[in-house]
Amino acid sequence: MYPCPESVAERREIAAGVNTRIEDLNTVITQTETHRQGLLKDASANLWSWGIKVKKMKAIYHILNSCNIDVTQQCVIAEIWFPVLDTGRIKRALNKGMERSGSAINPILTTIQTKMSPPTFNRTNKFTSGFQNIVDAYGVGNYREINPAPYTIITFPFLFAVMFGDCGHGTVMLAFALWMISNEKSLLAQKSTNEIWNTFFSGRYLILLMSIFSIYTGFIYNDCFSKSFNIFGSSWHVRPMYNNGGWTYITCDCSHPGVYSGNPYPFGIDPIWNIANNKLTFLNSYKMKMSVIMGITHMVFGVILSLFNHVYFRNTINIILQFIPEMIFILCLFGYLVFMIIFKWCRYDAKGAEFAPSILIHFINMFLFSYNDQTNRPLYEHQQEVQTFLVILALISIPWMLLIKPFILRANHQRLHSSELTESPTGDIEVEIMESNNSKKASLEDHSGGGHGGHGEHGEEFNFGDIFVHQCIHTIEYCLGCISNTASYLRLWALSLAHAQLSEVLWTMVLKEAFQIANWVGLIVVFIIFAVFACLTVAILLVMEGLSAFLHALRLHWVEFQNKFYAGSGYAFTPFSFKTIIEGTEE
Repeated sequence: MYPCPESVAERREIAAGVNTRIEDLNTVITQTETHRQGLLKDASANLWSWGIKVKKMKAIYHILNSCNIDVTQQCVIAEIWFPVLDTGRIKRALNKGMERSGSAINPILTTIQTKMSPPTFNRTNKFTSGFQNIVDAYGVGNYREINPAPYTIITFPFLFAVMFGDCGHGTVMLAFALWMISNEKSLLAQKSTNEIWNTFFSGRYLILLMSIFSIYTGFIYNDCFSKSFNIFGSSWHVRPMYNNGGWTYITCDCSHPGVYSGNPYPFGIDPIWNIANNKLTFLNSYKMKMSVIMGITHMVFGVILSLFNHVYFRNTINIILQFIPEMIFILCLFGYLVFMIIFKWCRYDAKGAEFAPSILIHFINMFLFSYNDQTNRPLYEHQQEVQTFLVILALISIPWMLLIKPFILRANHQRLHSSELTESPTGDIEVEIMESNNSKKASLEDHSGGGHGGHGEHGEEFNFGDIFVHQCIHTIEYCLGCISNTASYLRLWALSLAHAQLSEVLWTMVLKEAFQIANWVGLIVVFIIFAVFACLTVAILLVMEGLSAFLHALRLHWVEFQNKFYAGSGYAFTPFSFKTIIEGTEE
């Protein structure tokens, strides 16, 4: 209840006092709002830096919580991994931290022994990081395992270019890569959040090499937007193909006199094949054999790299009982296939091609030991004896891989066990020594470039049955894999032909139609059609076909190449970094 005076003057006086108080409250509210806005404005200017400070403080305290406190309570002890080459930098950083903090205790950096497997660290720069990311996407290598990334820098763009061989499309891709590289600093400063763009930009040097190799293979295929360059002049003569007053299609056939001069085209494929009606027949044979040669060479190189793992980890058993029979098997069968292809190219020229024997039939008869085919003449003398010897040698390598290694590992384990029984004074010490030796043995097996023979891992009991089954799986996988992997490299042939045919379809059905309009309307139509042609070329041949070739090249490296020597079962070295913590990329 509020008092209400009866006189008008008193009521007016009370109303005036109330209005005065309301004005005072409004003034306080206004000033408070202004002060709050000022505080928020000042805080917003410092909010980002405060967030950085909070993240850094949390990261520092998180690391300090992982350290151990010294018994004197005056220092902390941290057990860390670091690259040996950075030892000097770490010591200088510790000394600088001691000087800035005013500490009287000198930092001590010592090496300790541990049973933990060290992380894997591959030092990269902006050029090699894209190729290393391709390898790490398959799996981070084991410690001291050979790294496929240096070889991938060459083989990956080249296999991509074999499937994407067109110097016109490669030039467009090269211009895009050079634009990203030349504007590298400004594009990095933008800090785009578009994931697709960041993927392209992070692989700018990969795209650069892929485009350069594509231009090279495009000149080899003599293919530029489905058209050919006639630089050196054709080795074929068209006039002798003119029969009965005209021709419908040009057929490059050496059986007709005066058609072929006998001189090969100096570089790449003769441009006459671009308009020949038997173009696909010729290119099918050429690109298929080329794919087989490249695939087998790539796989043999992967098997050779496994030798470096075995030598480094001093695993003599894997050298004798794994690497040697693997090389014998793949060279006696598929290396011989490469030899037959090259030998046939060298012995039979274009004029004698119709009399050349079929390599495929010879290769099939080689496995069947069938040499009674009179329709397929031999490639060289004593071919039957050579092929029989190679098949028998390849068959011998299979039990060589399968049976010998498990029994040798069991004999070594039994000998080690018997020596420990005679030398160990107590049972407890005996078990401890045996587990330690088995752990060392398992470590060597895990770092042998394939992780085969996983006995005794982490001190587990030796199991001959598991060893034998594991070796059976490895032998079957390798022998069947040599066949399936060789067939898998035929994707180089298939995608190369698909890319060339799509390019030819775009030219024939889009751009060629505009050039056939012979009046002034054609001048206007050609600009519109060219825009459509350019959009379809970029969307289909560059983006879709480029992505397809990229994925297939990635599969060839992961499955067909790296499984010959690369286990990829390690874990990456992730150093403490404020940059990755602030950017949110810390795992």
